[in-house]
Amino acid sequence: MKIVIAGAGAVGTHLSRLLSTEKHDCVLIDADEERLGGIDSNYDIMAVNASPTSIKTLKDAGVGAADLFVGVTPEECTNITACILAHALGAKKTVARIDNYEYLSQSNQAFFKNLGVDSLIYPEVLAASDIISGLKLSWVRQRWDVHDGALVMLGVKVRETAEILNQPLKDLCGPNDPYHVVAIKRNEETIIPGGLDELHVHDLVYFMTTAEYIPYIRKIVGKEHYDDVQNVIIMGGSKTAVRAALTLPDYMHLKIIERDADRCERLNQLLADTDVMVIHGDGRDLSLLQEEGIKHTQAFVSLTDNAETNILACLTAKKLGVRKTIAMVENLDYVSMAESLDIGTIINKKTIAASHIFQMMMQADVRNMRSLMMVDSDVAEFVAAEGSRVTRKPVKDIGLPFGVTIGGLVRNGEGILVSGMTQIQPGDSVMVFCHEHQLGKLEKYFKKQGLF
Repeated sequence: MKIVIAGAGAVGTHLSRLLSTEKHDCVLIDADEERLGGIDSNYDIMAVNASPTSIKTLKDAGVGAADLFVGVTPEECTNITACILAHALGAKKTVARIDNYEYLSQSNQAFFKNLGVDSLIYPEVLAASDIISGLKLSWVRQRWDVHDGALVMLGVKVRETAEILNQPLKDLCGPNDPYHVVAIKRNEETIIPGGLDELHVHDLVYFMTTAEYIPYIRKIVGKEHYDDVQNVIIMGGSKTAVRAALTLPDYMHLKIIERDADRCERLNQLLADTDVMVIHGDGRDLSLLQEEGIKHTQAFVSLTDNAETNILACLTAKKLGVRKTIAMVENLDYVSMAESLDIGTIINKKTIAASHIFQMMMQADVRNMRSLMMVDSDVAEFVAAEGSRVTRKPVKDIGLPFGVTIGGLVRNGEGILVSGMTQIQPGDSVMVFCHEHQLGKLEKYFKKQGLF
């Protein structure tokens, strides 16, 4: 496929590298030559130093033959304008990064579609959604709901208190058990497990289950002593913090600590209709944290624009007794370090945004996709087409590639855990887990054109 990306910032650079490893024809446009200089020569990417709203530039970049055009510059207007021009020049699909929440309204989708913008992404909104999901369960590193909880994925760090350690998975989660283990991160190794694999202390384990069995998962991983989150402190009054504050459950109480006085005033305006308390100060100040009741806080979220600051702030909060910590880590080089320090939940806006954009390129019917940074894996919701390969034989006989597992499916709104004897039916929404960069290999199993 041919993909043209406007904007060599964090999202654009990460996306272009991801796409180049998938052997796509990728062009990256940016008016700032310095930003383009950050592209590693090891990646097969054509870099164009020019304005992404120049018609000549877009024509020279081959937009007329593009399967996908992506506008992810820092300027919302530039992104929308570039998408409109790309569509007019022949690009098949366009997606624009925005920072105006009003544009995401369902009623505005047809309006933007008529302009030539097929999809809008607001990375801060996506990140805030992940943060709220994480806060709802204090003992979970990552949570992903499918079809309003018909299926639920839970990422949990298992400790010595877990009762499911050192036993073959075939003895723990058989066809009739209420959960499946779909991925394991052990030190630097990612495991898509089989029946003989075991769970060890400090593994990061991803469970697939249904909503009613979440308390059961909590019991078997030994996390019943974790307090539910009621009081939250966010350090850094970013756009992500604002979106999180506006979608926080009513039973949670939030304080935002922000260093910049002008930003504090703006936060008070944006959050005037909420009970959120905005505090002017430095979230790394121990005396301030103690004064604001850190000892009675169940969750600490650090959302400054500095990854090192966020990591250190979460470490400090943990030492002060906070169990649930969430850090925004935009530098991917720091993700492994943050995990080794046992920070807790790690949020990265560019990988979240890249996953949503990558989903648009899939030829099969993919409703949802998520990159699981901590286990170097992807999870996606494929809809099985009539006559597709996955509908012809039981799961055990489909012949899925090594490192791929099906965690569950949703049929007529009901979540079903999958075993080797499960027969997938047309229209089923199927949750697939695999190592990074393998999702493209799975399309042929789910689309009608896969007949052979």
